[in-house]
Amino acid sequence: MYDKFPIRNGLKHGDALSPLLFNFALEYAIKRAQINQDGLKVNGTHQLLAYADDFNILGGSVHTVKKNSEALVAVTKEIGLDVNAHKIKYMTVSRNQNAGRIHSMKMDNSSIETVEEFKYLGTTLTNQNSMQEEIKSRLKLGNTCYYSVQNLLSSSLLYKTLKIKIYRTIILPVVLYGCETWSLTLWEERRLRVFENRVLRRVFGPKRDEVTG
Repeated sequence: MYDKFPIRNGLKHGDALSPLLFNFALEYAIKRAQINQDGLKVNGTHQLLAYADDFNILGGSVHTVKKNSEALVAVTKEIGLDVNAHKIKYMTVSRNQNAGRIHSMKMDNSSIETVEEFKYLGTTLTNQNSMQEEIKSRLKLGNTCYYSVQNLLSSSLLYKTLKIKIYRTIILPVVLYGCETWSLTLWEERRLRVFENRVLRRVFGPKRDEVTG
């Protein structure tokens, strides 16, 4: 370990060392805030979801979420990081549809926007824990990928095995992103099957009836 030395210039934009130092700073802030002590327990562990600078604080009550949020904001200020209050969203997951309207949250004299759904790491989360909006979003993105390669899927110059590889490597990962957390209804499963059948018909061509031709 070397003695302390002054730093007069910060890192350049895109420097490979920047994300490493940022992760060190956030890890220090989380440990200082002790944010996990009163968090919501899932599978026996306290939950603080964090990826880069995207945080998702879970709590069993409004008081817990507010307390943990304020603790994290206070510690990040000590190390020179600012939290943008305008980007913070607050959502109540409850069977009671009016639960989000009953509770409100403020931080640093600023009201936190209450939402019924928001995107976290590309996945749409809703206050009713419904997958309907997420499935719509995934199918929309899947259609965009499908139309971008449909000429390849219908080309007579490519083998069907290669077309299936294109489907599995380009289209399918987009549609099934985050599917490990899905809890689907029969209607949502049917929509996914309809999309897959449409792609497979493009790959294999229309199926002819043996009687009518």
